[in-house]
Amino acid sequence: MERVKSISRNKAGLAEAESYRPELLTDDEPRYLRRQKPVEIRRKKFAGRGWSFYRKVAILGVAGIASVTVVIEGVRFLLYSPQFALAKPDQIDLTGNKIVSRESVLKQFLRDRNRSVLQIPLDKRRSELEQLPWVESASVHRILPNRIRVELYERTPIAFARSGNALYLIDAHGVILDRPEGEDWHFPIVSGVPEELPRDQREKRMQMYQDFMRAIELVRSGSSDQVSEVDLSSARDFRAVMVGLAGPTDPQAVTIHFGGGDFAAKYRMLVENFSQWQANAGRVRSIDLQYSRQVILNPDSSAGVAVAKAR
Repeated sequence: MERVKSISRNKAGLAEAESYRPELLTDDEPRYLRRQKPVEIRRKKFAGRGWSFYRKVAILGVAGIASVTVVIEGVRFLLYSPQFALAKPDQIDLTGNKIVSRESVLKQFLRDRNRSVLQIPLDKRRSELEQLPWVESASVHRILPNRIRVELYERTPIAFARSGNALYLIDAHGVILDRPEGEDWHFPIVSGVPEELPRDQREKRMQMYQDFMRAIELVRSGSSDQVSEVDLSSARDFRAVMVGLAGPTDPQAVTIHFGGGDFAAKYRMLVENFSQWQANAGRVRSIDLQYSRQVILNPDSSAGVAVAKAR
């Protein structure tokens, strides 16, 4: 009887074991019935970084603060130390000035007195210097510890400009300049470039003047010295008063109408034919070369106008 019970218990144990086999479990039954062992969680102090790491961070922080302090103190020294201050006028070196006075240049730096040269706005001072009448361009540099160097490039006049009864100087860009005292200038007189004319228009007319002077020099060297006056009122009729066309010692002044261009060819025709034209028409007061196939001669006498064919 006991054996039968033992066999029954064994069968029941097998059946129970068989019922817990994983492949026999349904989706609704738990796969694991045994209590899981709890996972031990270890908490690391300071996220795994030791005291040496934080010591390095502290050292770097102190070094950074010290570096910033040194920089701030250095900048403060450069900006406010008397060693870098522009204290005297002789600390400004000036070159390139002949007409522009040193006093007019120093005046632009009055507001910088006792200021560090590192605080002086160089571009602004350069722009202010270029507003002076005779200054075409300027450059301004710092010379440490406490000097300023100024280089000026003055304007070059190329003619006298007539304004009413007064004569001024004028440069290639049409800038009208006061005549400095003590300077001896020998230029032709130009008209037709009044000060009220816009600057760009004056510059264009002075460019025509330069083209003419270069052209006649190419034809015969020294011809620019024979030009006495030039009228730039019209871009279509360049008029020049010239002397010495009959010879270097000829004082006769003749007004020549050169038109709007082709100055070299017209001047070559003039110098090659002037003696013959004057022999045929008498003493000539003006010559009109504006037309391509004829030359109009206006003699001094009231005999009329002579027309010659252009060769």
